[in-house]
Amino acid sequence: MSKLRMTFACWNYDRTRALMDGSVQPDGIELNYLNMPVEETFFRMLRHREFDVAEMSLSSYTVSLFRDSPFVAIPVFPSRFFRHSCIYVNADSGIKEPKDLIGKRVGNPEYQMTAPAWIRGILSDEYGVPVNGVTYCTGGEEQPNRPEKLKLDLPPDIKVEPIGPDKTLSAMLASGEIDALYTARMPSSYLNSGGKVRRLFEDYVPVEQEYFKRTGIFPIMHTVVIRREIYERERWVAQSLYKAFCQAQRMAYDDLYETAALKTMLPWTTAHVEQTRREMGDDFWPYGFARNEQTLATFLRYSHEQGLSKRRLDPKDLFAPETLEEFRI
Repeated sequence: MSKLRMTFACWNYDRTRALMDGSVQPDGIELNYLNMPVEETFFRMLRHREFDVAEMSLSSYTVSLFRDSPFVAIPVFPSRFFRHSCIYVNADSGIKEPKDLIGKRVGNPEYQMTAPAWIRGILSDEYGVPVNGVTYCTGGEEQPNRPEKLKLDLPPDIKVEPIGPDKTLSAMLASGEIDALYTARMPSSYLNSGGKVRRLFEDYVPVEQEYFKRTGIFPIMHTVVIRREIYERERWVAQSLYKAFCQAQRMAYDDLYETAALKTMLPWTTAHVEQTRREMGDDFWPYGFARNEQTLATFLRYSHEQGLSKRRLDPKDLFAPETLEEFRI
């Protein structure tokens, strides 16, 4: 019997590399892996539904469930990131601590983007910066004319202003046209502005470690989605893909623990892995529903509080029901 051919768009991660090189093959599926940057994957999948399966912004996926609901997700999370390090401020803005952000103009490449959504939520929960206490300026970080991939329908107290068609957030941050930037990518102005741009949390690792120790949250950025019409026709693909992602991830874990020869160009990889295991446990990048339910519930609360979700979803609403539990022998 021939296998179902599916095209999968995703970046090149250690945890998905075995799927890309064919070392792991999903049961019953011939997977055509397209390696492309996340911005391109999201744009093409959200606007044109070009792929059968794709890495997807958790926030964009959540918003899509209130529109035509074109996708269904599996509890696989190729991108996770502590985002305290991703708040950048103009050095002359007067912003010394989080509460100084109140009343400021803050860049977000897109309001509905996952990284800024997490940042806004954490700033509100942890530091008392209300979501509606900031004016959000949206547009391209490094290239002009970046639109929101999904149309916004926000409460009137949340202020979002698109920047000019010839402007970029990175340049505006350096010049002082905006006071701060919540983003996923490190802006070029942080590297090239001669000190005009700095991080709000300059010693961010201890801050993020303390946040995890206290909350147990390792923020999820991206999930994996299947086009709904394919899932409805071939429901078995959800479990088949989920199992393959888990197998590929186990191989990536094994590579991290390899000491005969380093597989990355970080000299103290082994020490870093050992420290991470002490801080976060052996399975520090968990897949599956049960171990991520709290983190997902927190994000879904943020999505609702920030006007992106019309109601507060239950984490189970996100995923194919076949993937919410696993068989045991």
